[in-house]
Amino acid sequence: MKIAILGTAHPLRGGLAAFNERLAYQLQQEGHDVTIWSFSLQYPGFLFPGKTQFTDEPAPAGLKIRTEVNSVNPLNWWQTGNAMNAEQYDLILVKYWLPFMGPAFGTILRRAKKNNATKVLCIVDNIIPHEHRPGDKQFTHYFIKAVDAFVTMSKDVLKDVQTFTTKPALFTPHPVYDIYNSAVSKHDACTRLKLDPTKKYILFFGFIREYKGLDWLLQAMADERVAAAGIELIAAGEYYNKDVETANNNIINQHQLQNKVHLTTDFIANSEVRYFFSAADLVVQPYKHATQSGITQIAFHFEKPMVVTNVGGLAEVVPDGKVGFVAEPNPTAIADAILKFYEPNSLPDLQENLLVEKKKYTWETFTTVMMQALKQAK
Repeated sequence: MKIAILGTAHPLRGGLAAFNERLAYQLQQEGHDVTIWSFSLQYPGFLFPGKTQFTDEPAPAGLKIRTEVNSVNPLNWWQTGNAMNAEQYDLILVKYWLPFMGPAFGTILRRAKKNNATKVLCIVDNIIPHEHRPGDKQFTHYFIKAVDAFVTMSKDVLKDVQTFTTKPALFTPHPVYDIYNSAVSKHDACTRLKLDPTKKYILFFGFIREYKGLDWLLQAMADERVAAAGIELIAAGEYYNKDVETANNNIINQHQLQNKVHLTTDFIANSEVRYFFSAADLVVQPYKHATQSGITQIAFHFEKPMVVTNVGGLAEVVPDGKVGFVAEPNPTAIADAILKFYEPNSLPDLQENLLVEKKKYTWETFTTVMMQALKQAK
């Protein structure tokens, strides 16, 4: 098929771009002609409090990327939609993660489908956003009307989609992120990060936002039992909110965690990701609420055990007692799970279980379910 992916790609950075680019590679491998239609302007400043939206890393080789979409310019939406319509795509794939994108995507897709041949399939990260703003429901309803079928990556999001529409919608888990090179030894990783390879390290990774619960993890680090066990935390990711950063720094200062918490609060380039995961014994996702998480699938790529909170779809892909532990969403339960991991033989057959679970989350499986959803569309 001739396929367009409407969404983020190089030189924009982050998980959305990584997902779209990896999906494009998979579809090309399956014989499709793929072009990503990315943004000339993705976010206005008030929606992007990070340091920059762009990466300095080279463009992914072998992908066709068009920098076209301006998220706040209605004239651009018409022009882009008309240009996509002229290409006569068989299928347009679009990620939906934020209602702010609803008007732009909804308008572009309406114009792109004027040929009465193009189908639209939406890969839904969130249909209900983590942070609510006026107009969310209206923007989402407008967008949904331009879509023929949906794929979600958590069962909770599937239920949310079904409250908005009766159009075909299928669930399949987020595939493994296998774009970050291979692991290195803990010694080499710690040397790179200027850490002591003889110590116990747990990892919090990714953009630091309030709902991701780093404050809960810091409170767990202040637990006397965790301190006595000699466990230290690597927290790697860019803050998206100054108030969250201030609150977390206050916890660190209040509990004198400065020597137990190693902060890297810049965006982590793709080439550096493997060092953070390779240095850690355990990946912790202390989320307060969630849908699915790409961090889980990076952990599977590096075959790292996890502690996740029992929110959203996290527990669906981290079987408790097999590849990690599922904790109730509070600091004490998170501390309990971390301590349990370090008990001898707490996860028997861990490496075998990680390999078994990892095999479930292939990109081929993901695209197969996408095509099944598309076939169900009228």
